[in-house]
Amino acid sequence: MSGALLVSDQVEDHYRAALDAAAPGVARVVLRPDGCEGDPSRVEIAFFSGDLFPERVREFVLALRDAKQLRWLHTFSAGVDNPWFQALRARGVRLTTSSGANAVPIAQTVLLYLLALSRDFARWQDAQKRHAWEPHQVVDLQDLTLGVVGLGPIGLEVARLGAALSMRVVAVRRSPRGDEPCETWPIARLDALLPRADALVLALPLSDDTRHLLDARRVALLKRGAWLVNVGRGAVVDEAALVAALQSGQLGGAGLDVFEVEPLPPESPLWSLPNVIVTPHNSGDSPGNQVRAAEIFLGNLARFGRGAALRNEVA
Repeated sequence: MSGALLVSDQVEDHYRAALDAAAPGVARVVLRPDGCEGDPSRVEIAFFSGDLFPERVREFVLALRDAKQLRWLHTFSAGVDNPWFQALRARGVRLTTSSGANAVPIAQTVLLYLLALSRDFARWQDAQKRHAWEPHQVVDLQDLTLGVVGLGPIGLEVARLGAALSMRVVAVRRSPRGDEPCETWPIARLDALLPRADALVLALPLSDDTRHLLDARRVALLKRGAWLVNVGRGAVVDEAALVAALQSGQLGGAGLDVFEVEPLPPESPLWSLPNVIVTPHNSGDSPGNQVRAAEIFLGNLARFGRGAALRNEVA
Protein backbone atom coordinates (compact mmCIF):
# COMPACT_ATOMS: atom_id res chain seq x y z
CA MET A 1 0.00 0.00 0.00
CA SER A 2 1.45 3.34 -1.04
CA GLY A 3 -0.84 5.44 1.15
CA ALA A 4 -0.77 6.16 4.87
CA LEU A 5 -2.68 5.33 8.05
CA LEU A 6 -4.19 8.12 10.16
CA VAL A 7 -4.21 7.60 13.93
CA SER A 8 -4.35 9.79 17.02
CA ASP A 9 -1.27 10.60 19.05
CA GLN A 10 -2.52 8.40 21.88
CA VAL A 11 -2.95 5.41 19.58
CA GLU A 12 0.51 6.03 18.11
CA ASP A 13 2.11 6.27 21.54
CA HIS A 14 0.37 3.22 23.03
CA TYR A 15 0.29 0.88 20.03
CA ARG A 16 3.35 1.79 17.96
CA ALA A 17 4.79 -1.74 17.97
CA ALA A 18 1.42 -3.36 17.33
CA LEU A 19 0.75 -1.01 14.40
CA ASP A 20 4.17 -1.85 12.93
CA ALA A 21 3.41 -5.55 13.25
CA ALA A 22 -0.10 -5.32 11.76
CA ALA A 23 0.87 -3.06 8.85
CA PRO A 24 4.62 -3.35 8.28
CA GLY A 25 6.06 -0.60 6.13
CA VAL A 26 2.85 1.47 6.08
CA ALA A 27 3.48 5.15 6.80
CA ARG A 28 1.45 6.82 9.52
CA VAL A 29 -0.05 10.28 9.80
CA VAL A 30 -0.43 11.17 13.47
CA LEU A 31 -3.09 13.61 14.63
CA ARG A 32 -1.52 15.62 17.44
CA PRO A 33 -3.04 18.53 19.38
CA ASP A 34 -1.01 21.02 17.35
CA GLY A 35 -1.86 19.49 13.96
CA CYS A 36 -1.02 16.54 11.75
CA GLU A 37 2.39 14.93 11.73
CA GLY A 38 2.61 13.78 8.11
CA ASP A 39 0.61 14.46 4.95
CA PRO A 40 -3.17 13.87 5.41
CA SER A 41 -3.67 13.77 1.63
CA ARG A 42 -1.87 10.41 1.57
CA VAL A 43 -4.27 8.75 4.03
CA GLU A 44 -5.92 5.55 2.80
CA ILE A 45 -6.85 4.08 6.21
CA ALA A 46 -8.10 5.96 9.28
CA PHE A 47 -8.82 4.89 12.86
CA PHE A 48 -11.41 7.07 14.59
CA SER A 49 -10.43 6.13 18.15
CA GLY A 50 -12.34 6.85 21.34
CA ASP A 51 -9.76 9.28 22.72
CA LEU A 52 -10.78 11.72 19.97
CA PHE A 53 -14.42 11.82 21.07
CA PRO A 54 -15.92 14.31 21.58
CA GLU A 55 -13.38 17.13 21.97
CA ARG A 56 -11.22 16.31 18.95
CA VAL A 57 -13.80 15.07 16.46
CA ARG A 58 -13.56 18.27 14.43
CA GLU A 59 -9.76 17.90 14.14
CA PHE A 60 -10.17 14.35 12.88
CA VAL A 61 -12.85 15.24 10.34
CA LEU A 62 -10.77 18.14 9.04
CA ALA A 63 -7.71 15.90 8.77
CA LEU A 64 -9.69 13.61 6.46
CA ARG A 65 -11.07 16.46 4.38
CA ASP A 66 -8.23 16.21 1.85
CA ALA A 67 -7.85 12.43 2.06
CA LYS A 68 -9.15 11.75 -1.45
CA GLN A 69 -7.55 8.29 -1.38
CA LEU A 70 -9.37 7.16 1.79
CA ARG A 71 -10.41 3.53 1.34
CA TRP A 72 -11.33 2.36 4.83
CA LEU A 73 -12.35 3.93 8.15
CA HIS A 74 -12.61 2.05 11.44
CA THR A 75 -14.55 3.69 14.27
CA PHE A 76 -14.42 3.05 18.01
CA SER A 77 -18.22 3.18 18.15
CA ALA A 78 -20.78 0.51 17.35
CA GLY A 79 -23.39 2.88 15.93
CA VAL A 80 -22.79 4.58 12.58
CA ASP A 81 -26.09 6.38 12.02
CA ASN A 82 -24.38 9.81 11.99
CA PRO A 83 -24.68 11.41 8.51
CA TRP A 84 -20.90 11.83 8.32
CA PHE A 85 -20.43 8.07 8.24
CA GLN A 86 -23.09 7.74 5.58
CA ALA A 87 -21.39 10.41 3.46
CA LEU A 88 -18.14 8.46 3.61
CA ARG A 89 -19.90 5.28 2.56
CA ALA A 90 -21.47 7.14 -0.34
CA ARG A 91 -17.91 7.95 -1.47
CA GLY A 92 -17.13 4.24 -1.51
CA VAL A 93 -15.17 4.21 1.76
CA ARG A 94 -15.36 0.90 3.60
CA LEU A 95 -16.57 1.25 7.18
CA THR A 96 -15.97 -1.04 10.13
CA THR A 97 -17.01 -0.63 13.74
CA SER A 98 -15.90 -1.72 17.20
CA SER A 99 -19.20 -3.46 17.86
CA GLY A 100 -18.79 -5.66 20.91
CA ALA A 101 -16.09 -3.58 22.59
CA ASN A 102 -18.51 -2.14 25.14
CA ALA A 103 -21.05 -4.98 25.23
CA VAL A 104 -20.10 -6.25 28.69
CA PRO A 105 -20.26 -2.90 30.56
CA ILE A 106 -23.52 -1.94 28.82
CA ALA A 107 -25.11 -5.29 29.68
CA GLN A 108 -24.00 -4.89 33.28
CA THR A 109 -25.70 -1.48 33.37
CA VAL A 110 -28.85 -3.10 31.99
CA LEU A 111 -28.67 -5.47 34.93
CA LEU A 112 -28.33 -2.46 37.24
CA TYR A 113 -31.52 -0.95 35.78
CA LEU A 114 -33.46 -4.20 36.20
CA LEU A 115 -32.31 -4.72 39.77
CA ALA A 116 -33.01 -1.09 40.71
CA LEU A 117 -36.47 -1.14 39.16
CA SER A 118 -37.44 -4.50 40.62
CA ARG A 119 -36.37 -3.36 44.08
CA ASP A 120 -37.74 0.20 43.82
CA PHE A 121 -34.26 1.35 44.74
CA ALA A 122 -35.26 5.01 44.44
CA ARG A 123 -37.60 4.47 47.39
CA TRP A 124 -34.74 3.20 49.55
CA GLN A 125 -32.61 6.17 48.48
CA ASP A 126 -35.38 8.60 49.39
CA ALA A 127 -35.80 6.98 52.80
CA GLN A 128 -32.05 7.13 53.39
CA LYS A 129 -31.98 10.85 52.63
CA ARG A 130 -34.73 11.33 55.23
CA HIS A 131 -33.00 8.99 57.73
CA ALA A 132 -36.21 6.94 57.68
CA TRP A 133 -36.33 3.19 58.41
CA GLU A 134 -38.98 2.14 55.85
CA PRO A 135 -38.73 -1.48 54.66
CA HIS A 136 -40.64 -2.45 51.53
CA GLN A 137 -41.15 -5.57 49.47
CA VAL A 138 -39.14 -6.22 46.31
CA VAL A 139 -39.91 -8.16 43.14
CA ASP A 140 -38.12 -11.40 42.30
CA LEU A 141 -36.47 -11.34 38.88
CA GLN A 142 -36.20 -15.11 38.62
CA ASP A 143 -38.95 -16.70 36.53
CA LEU A 144 -39.89 -13.36 34.96
CA THR A 145 -39.80 -13.09 31.17
CA LEU A 146 -37.04 -10.89 29.78
CA GLY A 147 -37.57 -9.78 26.20
CA VAL A 148 -34.43 -8.76 24.32
CA VAL A 149 -34.88 -6.88 21.06
CA GLY A 150 -31.71 -7.15 19.01
CA LEU A 151 -29.07 -9.85 19.38
CA GLY A 152 -25.85 -8.10 18.55
CA PRO A 153 -23.02 -8.31 21.07
CA ILE A 154 -24.94 -6.24 23.64
CA GLY A 155 -28.16 -8.21 23.29
CA LEU A 156 -26.30 -11.51 23.54
CA GLU A 157 -24.60 -10.43 26.77
CA VAL A 158 -27.92 -9.16 28.19
CA ALA A 159 -29.48 -12.53 27.36
CA ARG A 160 -26.62 -14.34 29.12
CA LEU A 161 -26.96 -12.24 32.27
CA GLY A 162 -30.74 -12.60 32.26
CA ALA A 163 -30.41 -16.37 32.12
CA ALA A 164 -27.86 -16.21 34.97
CA LEU A 165 -30.58 -14.55 37.05
CA SER A 166 -32.95 -17.42 36.18
CA MET A 167 -35.13 -15.19 34.01
CA ARG A 168 -36.85 -16.70 31.02
CA VAL A 169 -35.17 -14.97 28.08
CA VAL A 170 -36.92 -14.59 24.74
CA ALA A 171 -35.16 -12.56 22.05
CA VAL A 172 -36.17 -11.23 18.66
CA ARG A 173 -33.83 -10.51 15.79
CA ARG A 174 -34.28 -9.98 12.07
CA SER A 175 -33.47 -13.58 11.13
CA PRO A 176 -32.80 -16.20 13.83
CA ARG A 177 -29.79 -18.37 12.98
CA GLY A 178 -30.42 -21.26 15.29
CA ASP A 179 -27.25 -20.84 17.36
CA GLU A 180 -28.61 -18.26 19.81
CA PRO A 181 -28.18 -18.85 23.56
CA CYS A 182 -31.89 -18.35 24.23
CA GLU A 183 -35.28 -18.80 22.62
CA THR A 184 -35.22 -16.50 19.61
CA TRP A 185 -38.03 -15.37 17.33
CA PRO A 186 -37.98 -13.35 14.09
CA ILE A 187 -38.62 -9.66 14.69
CA ALA A 188 -41.89 -10.05 12.80
CA ARG A 189 -43.17 -11.70 16.00
CA LEU A 190 -42.34 -8.69 18.20
CA ASP A 191 -46.03 -7.96 18.76
CA ALA A 192 -46.47 -11.47 20.18
CA LEU A 193 -43.58 -11.01 22.61
CA LEU A 194 -44.68 -7.67 24.06
CA PRO A 195 -47.68 -8.88 26.15
CA ARG A 196 -45.51 -11.66 27.62
CA ALA A 197 -42.49 -9.60 28.64
CA ASP A 198 -42.12 -8.48 32.24
CA ALA A 199 -39.06 -6.50 31.13
CA LEU A 200 -38.12 -5.43 27.62
CA VAL A 201 -34.56 -4.46 26.66
CA LEU A 202 -33.93 -2.60 23.41
CA ALA A 203 -30.42 -3.12 22.03
CA LEU A 204 -30.92 -2.01 18.45
CA PRO A 205 -29.09 0.36 16.12
CA LEU A 206 -31.08 3.13 14.48
CA SER A 207 -32.18 2.61 10.90
CA ASP A 208 -35.23 3.32 8.76
CA ASP A 209 -36.62 -0.03 9.91
CA THR A 210 -36.08 0.56 13.63
CA ARG A 211 -37.05 4.24 13.96
CA HIS A 212 -40.03 4.36 16.36
CA LEU A 213 -40.15 0.56 16.31
CA LEU A 214 -41.72 0.85 19.75
CA ASP A 215 -44.52 3.26 18.90
CA ALA A 216 -47.71 4.04 20.82
CA ARG A 217 -49.46 0.96 19.48
CA ARG A 218 -46.68 -1.37 20.59
CA VAL A 219 -46.24 0.36 23.96
CA ALA A 220 -49.93 -0.40 24.57
CA LEU A 221 -49.27 -4.08 23.80
CA LEU A 222 -46.75 -4.40 26.64
CA LYS A 223 -47.86 -6.15 29.81
CA ARG A 224 -49.20 -3.50 32.18
CA GLY A 225 -46.49 -2.58 34.68
CA ALA A 226 -43.64 -3.95 32.55
CA TRP A 227 -40.21 -2.32 32.69
CA LEU A 228 -38.50 -0.92 29.61
CA VAL A 229 -34.74 -0.53 29.15
CA ASN A 230 -33.25 1.23 26.14
CA VAL A 231 -29.51 1.09 25.49
CA GLY A 232 -29.74 1.16 21.69
CA ARG A 233 -30.78 4.48 20.19
CA GLY A 234 -33.34 6.93 21.55
CA ALA A 235 -35.35 7.20 18.35
CA VAL A 236 -36.12 3.47 18.40
CA VAL A 237 -38.85 4.52 20.87
CA ASP A 238 -41.61 7.08 20.37
CA GLU A 239 -40.63 9.19 23.38
CA ALA A 240 -43.99 10.93 23.73
CA ALA A 241 -45.73 7.55 23.88
CA LEU A 242 -43.12 6.37 26.39
CA VAL A 243 -43.73 9.34 28.70
CA ALA A 244 -47.51 8.84 28.52
CA ALA A 245 -47.18 5.14 29.35
CA LEU A 246 -44.92 5.85 32.34
CA GLN A 247 -47.29 8.50 33.65
CA SER A 248 -50.37 6.27 33.27
CA GLY A 249 -48.81 3.16 34.82
CA GLN A 250 -48.93 1.19 31.58
CA LEU A 251 -45.18 0.95 32.09
CA GLY A 252 -43.98 0.27 35.60
CA GLY A 253 -40.63 1.93 35.06
CA ALA A 254 -37.77 2.51 32.65
CA GLY A 255 -34.00 2.56 32.53
CA LEU A 256 -32.96 4.91 29.74
CA ASP A 257 -29.47 5.65 28.50
CA VAL A 258 -30.47 7.04 25.09
CA PHE A 259 -32.99 9.64 24.00
CA GLU A 260 -34.49 11.15 20.86
CA VAL A 261 -32.73 14.45 21.62
CA GLU A 262 -29.36 14.39 23.39
CA PRO A 263 -28.47 15.83 25.78
CA LEU A 264 -31.93 15.24 27.20
CA PRO A 265 -33.58 18.69 27.40
CA PRO A 266 -34.01 20.04 30.97
CA GLU A 267 -37.76 20.38 30.42
CA SER A 268 -38.24 16.67 29.59
CA PRO A 269 -40.62 15.01 32.07
CA LEU A 270 -38.35 11.94 32.04
CA TRP A 271 -35.98 13.73 34.42
CA SER A 272 -38.52 13.90 37.22
CA LEU A 273 -40.66 10.78 36.81
CA PRO A 274 -40.10 8.70 39.95
CA ASN A 275 -40.13 5.40 38.05
CA VAL A 276 -37.41 6.37 35.54
CA ILE A 277 -33.64 6.00 35.70
CA VAL A 278 -31.89 8.47 33.39
CA THR A 279 -28.23 8.03 32.48
CA PRO A 280 -26.41 10.36 30.03
CA HIS A 281 -25.66 7.92 27.19
CA ASN A 282 -22.71 6.42 29.02
CA SER A 283 -24.00 3.03 30.16
CA GLY A 284 -20.95 1.43 28.59
CA ASP A 285 -18.20 3.91 29.40
CA SER A 286 -15.32 1.86 30.72
CA PRO A 287 -11.53 2.17 30.65
CA GLY A 288 -11.38 -1.18 28.89
CA ASN A 289 -13.45 -0.05 25.91
CA GLN A 290 -10.63 1.78 24.14
CA VAL A 291 -8.34 -1.21 24.57
CA ARG A 292 -10.93 -3.59 23.14
CA ALA A 293 -11.72 -1.21 20.25
CA ALA A 294 -8.01 -0.89 19.43
CA GLU A 295 -7.66 -4.68 19.44
CA ILE A 296 -10.53 -5.00 16.96
CA PHE A 297 -8.93 -2.36 14.74
CA LEU A 298 -5.47 -3.96 14.89
CA GLY A 299 -6.94 -7.31 13.93
CA ASN A 300 -8.72 -5.70 11.01
CA LEU A 301 -5.58 -3.84 9.99
CA ALA A 302 -3.74 -7.14 9.59
CA ARG A 303 -6.71 -8.59 7.68
CA PHE A 304 -6.80 -5.56 5.38
CA GLY A 305 -3.14 -6.02 4.53
CA ARG A 306 -3.65 -9.60 3.40
CA GLY A 307 -6.96 -8.97 1.66
CA ALA A 308 -9.09 -10.93 4.13
CA ALA A 309 -12.66 -10.14 5.20
CA LEU A 310 -12.91 -7.40 7.84
CA ARG A 311 -14.64 -7.88 11.17
CA ASN A 312 -17.75 -5.73 11.79
CA GLU A 313 -17.87 -4.31 8.28
CA VAL A 314 -21.00 -2.26 7.65
CA ALA A 315 -22.89 -3.78 4.73
